Amino acid sequence: MRCRMVALALLAVAMAAPASAQDPFLGSVPHGAVSAEPLPLSAKDAVTRALEYNLGLLLQQQALQSARGARWRALEDLLPNVKGSVGESRQIIDLAAYGFKADPSVVGPFNVFDARLFVSQPVIDLSALHHARAAAATERAESKSIQFARDLVILVTVNLYLQTIAAASRVEAAHAQQATADALYRQATDLKSAGVVAGIDVLRAQGRIQTERQRAIEAENDLEKSKLRLARAIGLPVGQPIRLTDTIPYAAADTITIESAMTVALASRADYHAAKERLLAAEAEQRAAVGTALPSLHVDADYGTIGPTTSELHQTFRVAATVKVPIFDAGKSKARRIEADAEIKRRQAELDDLQGRVELEVRTAVLDLRAAGQQVEAARTNATLAAQELEQARDRFAAGISGSLEVTEAQSAVAAASDAYINALYAHNLAKASLARAEGTAEQTVMTLLGGGK
Repeated sequence: MRCRMVALALLAVAMAAPASAQDPFLGSVPHGAVSAEPLPLSAKDAVTRALEYNLGLLLQQQALQSARGARWRALEDLLPNVKGSVGESRQIIDLAAYGFKADPSVVGPFNVFDARLFVSQPVIDLSALHHARAAAATERAESKSIQFARDLVILVTVNLYLQTIAAASRVEAAHAQQATADALYRQATDLKSAGVVAGIDVLRAQGRIQTERQRAIEAENDLEKSKLRLARAIGLPVGQPIRLTDTIPYAAADTITIESAMTVALASRADYHAAKERLLAAEAEQRAAVGTALPSLHVDADYGTIGPTTSELHQTFRVAATVKVPIFDAGKSKARRIEADAEIKRRQAELDDLQGRVELEVRTAVLDLRAAGQQVEAARTNATLAAQELEQARDRFAAGISGSLEVTEAQSAVAAASDAYINALYAHNLAKASLARAEGTAEQTVMTLLGGGK
């Protein structure tokens, strides 16, 4: 239990995504109908489904779409604006109202038909140009965040799959301990009938059966809840029963140095490169803010036909170049520059912090992987010794040399050693996945890493 709590805390730290009451990376959009037959599910199948239906990734994809729309909106001030109009009017005009002296002063009624095409094109607008560049950099940042989100989805899915495997292993271990307790109870009963042991030894054996039964019930309940959490994250209906097909046994990882892992991480981490793009966007916005105080040049033109009727039309056009020179804007330009300067400092600080965080995560993952490998070996040895101790305790008990208390203690040692070995295997495999995520290569290497190679 303690190992699982530590792993969940590690996962929460690793997932540098917006936090909410319900982490979106633990949710999904359920897809498919519920069937009574358990669905066979491999680790690869779980990851594939999660990359399609996980809520955190879907939200990040929509964030990319929003950034793409913002880029097109920024391009609006740089691209030509073309529109057309067709209209016909019937008018009566008072010429005297316009300062013309005529008799009569009222003219009309007469018709005017006008069909016209309007074009407006900014020629020089540095503010709009840099604003569009900032929007493009923001879109690239969101695109890179998609890959970072995919790595997080893989880590979450693998973690939940490993948790479920560990829970299934605990169920098997609990059932094995329960079978052992039953056998010891029968042995104690036979020995009591033969007058070798006292009645208290039978009572202890009965108590051990109930203890192991409680452990089995708790382990089975934890397994079912682990399956529910896994199904929730990968887009399966919560009511769909699943059957895990992978066991992911222990396989020693290749030797990895911190220096080589850091080189891979700085080259591959999508969130690090997204932070660089956001800094570029902030710098472009600063140049856009400076550009608001500079002159801009726009060209406007229209071309069309006009006349009293459609059969009496004449071609007309207008071309105008306009230079706009900012003189006074009530401090808006200065406010934008101040905000842009602050944004640059914020993005630079975030980038510097992220580089340090990448190094921290890589170093932590490498250390965890090394320690987890050693813990697996130690736990395996301890489990073997505990099993031998139980076997010898049972032999001593059968020979009447010792009482059932020694056997009970040996059973407890076996149960603790078995749980420690399961936790060590889980921690080792999770450390592999965490290292792949820290290096930014989870999607390419995590399944291979869990198989023991790189």
